[in-house]
Amino acid sequence: MNDGLYPQFKILLVDDEISFLRSMSLTLERQGYTNLLTCDNPLHVKQLIATNHIGLILLDLTMPVLSGQDLLNWVKEEYPDIAVIIFSGLNQVDAAVDCVKKGAFDYIVKTANQEQIFESIKRAIRNQELSLENQSLRAQLMSTQLNKPECFSNIVTANKQMMSIFYYLESVAQSNQPLLITGESGVGKELIAEATHALSSRQGDLVSVNVAGLDDNIFADTLFGHARGAFTGADKQRLGLVEQAAGGTLFLDEIGDLSLSSQVKLLRLLQEGEYYPIGSDRPKRTQARVIVATHQDLTKRQDEGVFRKDLYYRLHTHRVDIPPLRERPEDISLLIQHFMKKACDEIGKSPLSISKTLASHLTHYAFPGNARELRALVYDSVSQSRGQSLNTKPFETLIEKNSLGLFDENQIQYSDNTPLPTLNQASEILVNEAMVRANQNQSLAARMLGISQPALSKRLKNMKENQKDE
Repeated sequence: MNDGLYPQFKILLVDDEISFLRSMSLTLERQGYTNLLTCDNPLHVKQLIATNHIGLILLDLTMPVLSGQDLLNWVKEEYPDIAVIIFSGLNQVDAAVDCVKKGAFDYIVKTANQEQIFESIKRAIRNQELSLENQSLRAQLMSTQLNKPECFSNIVTANKQMMSIFYYLESVAQSNQPLLITGESGVGKELIAEATHALSSRQGDLVSVNVAGLDDNIFADTLFGHARGAFTGADKQRLGLVEQAAGGTLFLDEIGDLSLSSQVKLLRLLQEGEYYPIGSDRPKRTQARVIVATHQDLTKRQDEGVFRKDLYYRLHTHRVDIPPLRERPEDISLLIQHFMKKACDEIGKSPLSISKTLASHLTHYAFPGNARELRALVYDSVSQSRGQSLNTKPFETLIEKNSLGLFDENQIQYSDNTPLPTLNQASEILVNEAMVRANQNQSLAARMLGISQPALSKRLKNMKENQKDE
């Protein structure tokens, strides 16, 4: 059993026909399902369930001593969370209906084609995984602390929304389903991927690749590798990143820029769990969990016809949206301190003191480059610092450029012949100016005005209604 692709729980095969058990085991193992237990005596099932973490049972319907129906009744009464697929040598409609009523996930005739059997098992596993994740998520939401805070040690934050994301990641980290990470450039999507991999406790590596700009051939060769002689110059076999990430995590960054033809290959990898190295006619099974990230609006990309809807829904099983730095003002001071220490360590300087007002002045800046932009500013400041204090010149230039300095009442010009605006008119002028400076971001504009975002939203709504009345 490989933890990268298949479930953490075990699959139990129960059938009194040893030949069928052997045949089915080999068939499933060839598909990568090596987390199997077999049992040819139904009386031993209770002990096996009690001593193993079993999530799915493939159960023969007609057995001596204890029938499949009787065993199904016991399992659903004692272990209702275990999924059961009934196997039968006969296509009996009444028996199938009765088993499903009693809680069986599916009823399959032994002579059915293998694809039907595999599809039923895949659906049962997916259903079990989602059920286990929901249980974990409910438990995590009721908790007030992280189970593995050390996995988030590289992410500096005091933001409540970020903490909610951490709780969510702890709940889905063990999942084999894809994780989609969205957020603006520079928010730290790769750090989220690293934390998720650490939380998963997978034995394999985290293998990362930026797929933006890769054409179809390079994408296929990079991910899937190639066989010897696949093309001119391919004098030896090359392993792709999917295989290098076996037992671990494959992180695909900038997935929104992937070409449509490459999207088809990725969709097949996710749906079927298999891929073909270039020049090979023998498929390989993927053994890695896939995490993808993008700064693109994938819904908009779908509307533009450049991103497949079926791939989007396959990637959307688990999703986190990382808020931009401008919506996390409490993190600015922490990040300045963090980046300052790292920069000082790299060039052998002692830690520098930081102006107490620097972070507050920067809360009004939109930070289009997010934490990455702030890091560059801090590193530049550290390199220019000659004393024991952080040189704030790079920040002052930024603040001045964006008109974010302290308010100067002497800048307001009054004319003796011009009537003063009313308080309401002055308020509207300030609100409109703040919205322009904040690029229509209400959260940032509210901080500029020194009011809460709900208060600003209410004010904007009133202004809009007043304009209609006029």
